[in-house]
Amino acid sequence: MAQAVRFYETGGPEVLRFEEVEVGEPGPGQVLLRHVAVGLNYADTYFRNGTYPIPLPNGMGVEAAGVVQAVGEGVSNVAVGDRVTYTGFLNTLGAYSTERLISAAPLIKLPDTIAFETAAAMTMRGLTSAYLMRRIHDFKAGDTILLHAAAGGVGLIVSQWAKLLGLNVIGTVSSDAKAEVARAHGCDHVINYSHEDVAKRVRELTDGVGVNVVFDSVGKNTFNASLDSLKRRGLLVCVGTASGPIPPFDPVLLAMKGSLYITRPALADYIADPAEKAELAGELFDHVGSGRIKIEINQHYALQDAVQAHHDLESRKTTGSSIFVI
Repeated sequence: MAQAVRFYETGGPEVLRFEEVEVGEPGPGQVLLRHVAVGLNYADTYFRNGTYPIPLPNGMGVEAAGVVQAVGEGVSNVAVGDRVTYTGFLNTLGAYSTERLISAAPLIKLPDTIAFETAAAMTMRGLTSAYLMRRIHDFKAGDTILLHAAAGGVGLIVSQWAKLLGLNVIGTVSSDAKAEVARAHGCDHVINYSHEDVAKRVRELTDGVGVNVVFDSVGKNTFNASLDSLKRRGLLVCVGTASGPIPPFDPVLLAMKGSLYITRPALADYIADPAEKAELAGELFDHVGSGRIKIEINQHYALQDAVQAHHDLESRKTTGSSIFVI
């Protein structure tokens, strides 16, 4: 019998339950998928705590990799035996499971150069990094970015990709240990925000000019420092709210701080077009398969340890990517 992590009410990690579940046959447009590895993402905590409202009870997780076991009527993009990965939002919720039924639409075929564990650790983070590097801004060699949470899963991929584009990377971290991880993956300079003034240090590192783009996955606690780190007409990319949502602000603030731009993108809007998703995935797989970008899987859990995994994630004990191994 299949096993899955489900939750019946919103709250802390303790609301997660590890259960046996029935999985039927795939219907039209669906496949039966056996998971080999499942991704752990900060977005999972938003579903669990109610930040992203969904009907309950429900499954947990939006990213995994595995093997197609059966296909329903009308499925043509994958076949039985295919190695696949996926990520998404509501359309892929339920990834914390040993096997499941899922729409065939979000599935991406894996090249032989990408292991299941690597795919589960990087599909969401990697595609996010891909659109941040290739769609958000027209980067030129020599541009400088500020990357918050530089030792996290997205941070480690973005910093490596940024160096491939010839960018200067300033990363922020919460500890000296994470600073070493960030430097090892391409950060030219690292700021420990637990005892350094981020915006002040950025100005020192850029001769008072500021950075072209800030990638901010932290949110409330870093918003002001992010704005104050930008050069005139710079871009703030709000890609997460790990410390809480950004408080309301008067747009005049953007003019006062140098005619700044701000965007709050979502991965779903950059992979909605199958052709664009294939292009971004192809570039990601090429970089990872060739070794130009390395995926760091620093935490491994069993599905039944989902409560502990969420505790670790929210207490900032993790670096790089975390996965559940089936």
